[in-house]
Parts: sequence; structure tokens; C-alpha cells
Amino acid sequence: MNRVPKIVPVLAGVGWILTLVAGVRAQEIVTLPTRPSVTQSYFLASLPKNPQAVAVLFPGGAGMLRLREENGQIRFSPNNFVVRTRSEFINRGLIAAIVDVPSDLQNEGMNDDFRLGGNHFTDISAVVSDLGKRFPSLPIFLVGTSRGTSSAAVLGARFGSGIAGVVLTSTVFRQTKPGRGNKPIAPGLSQFDFGTIKIPLLLVHHVGDQCPVTPYGDAARLAEKYPVISVSGGRPPESGPCDPLSPHGFFGKESETVEQIVNWMLKKPHQQEVK
Repeated sequence: MNRVPKIVPVLAGVGWILTLVAGVRAQEIVTLPTRPSVTQSYFLASLPKNPQAVAVLFPGGAGMLRLREENGQIRFSPNNFVVRTRSEFINRGLIAAIVDVPSDLQNEGMNDDFRLGGNHFTDISAVVSDLGKRFPSLPIFLVGTSRGTSSAAVLGARFGSGIAGVVLTSTVFRQTKPGRGNKPIAPGLSQFDFGTIKIPLLLVHHVGDQCPVTPYGDAARLAEKYPVISVSGGRPPESGPCDPLSPHGFFGKESETVEQIVNWMLKKPHQQEVK
């Protein structure tokens, strides 16, 4: 029996055509079978008029996008940097595919062990394969922010030339110590060898990032080997230092930051500093 991806279209108004044809913009929740009794969903945001590339976006934290359909509308958690900037990618010619947690982790989300492990690669392989079939002529990039950088980095190393490049924003360079309830150490990318990524790699970091596990200095030290975009300024924080509405999430500098990320992806001149 062939397993077919489940596609849930969104009604965006009266007369909206629910097919993906030239000139039509639509949104979908795409749900793919991956491991036994497990599915992986992603949100395919509105398509640009002239798509140039595909960005597979990995939110931070536990990665819980909470994708769902309610009364014909797609709903999801909106605040994460790569989620709230999806239109910035789309307006610059990129197809934005935002990854949710797999079905077996809907209650607890993804921890670092899962992000760094084989099951995650199996799930995202299905996503990349599906996007490759939908948009066969376009390069695919993995873009992670905060704890999503663990996904993008490790998957980028495993995919190799199967994708075009990796973008890490607000990278989790250091491990998180155990918290309340004897939670295990979250290693982040503290033990990761960035040299295992053999495809183009871009690091993007805010110089004022105050999250203790994502210090700007760690990104700056990698500038000798990899391109780094350093961001400064923005709006006063409206969240904690490790949360998205702060320098950690490029709060108030979203558009300028995404512009330079996309320029790098499309091999256009890009600025190394965003002020």
C-alpha cells in the first residue's frame, strides 16, 4: 500500500483556489509518514511569485510549532525568529518550510538528544525529499535558530551535498546545565565539529545576545573559518535573554537580518555587519 503525504490546504478568503499552480499563493500543512507509526509535519508558507530557493526552518526551544487547522485556518506558535520572519524570506524569493516536532514528540517536544540523533535525520530526510519533488530545480537550505541550530548543523553534516547550505542563527555553542527536576544536561553544539559540515555554512549572531549558552564571542571566534553576519541594535527586549523577543531573536532587526541571510543564500553581495 502506497503512503501518500497528507496535505491540508488553508482557506484564505472567498474564491481562493486551493491548488499550487503558477501565480497562485497557498499555504499548507504537509504531513509525511516517516518512522513506524510516526509522521512529520511542516508548514509550507505562501509561495513567492518567483521562487529562488527553499529554506527549511527549524525553530528554537523544544521546536513545538503546534501546527493545526482550526475552522479552515492554519494555526501555530508565532513568536520564534524563523516563524515570525517567514514573510521576510518569502518576499525575497524563498519558499519557507517550517518544521514542527514529529508526532511521537507532540507533548514534550524535541530535546538535544533527539535533535542530534538518527530519528531526526530520518524525519527530515522525508521533508527534504518531499520539497525536492515539489521544487526540483531549487536549492534547499537548512536554517536553524537557537536550539534549532543543533538540528540544522547536524543534519547539514549528514545530508552533505544533498542540500545547498546551512545557516545557523543564535547558535547554541554551550551546554545547558541540569535544571529543576534533575533535567539532563543539554549539550547543544558544545561538542560538535563544525568541520563536518562540508557544504557552505553561514553563522548569524547578535552582538548583544545575552543568553548564556549562545554568546556572541563564540561566533566571532569562528569568523576565521566561516562567514559570520554580526547584528547590532534593534528594539528593547520584551522577553527573557534566551527568548525570541530580545537580541537573541534579532528583535527589531528581523528584516535587515533576513535580507543579508537571503543575499548569502542566493550568492549576492551581503553585509557582514547589520546595524
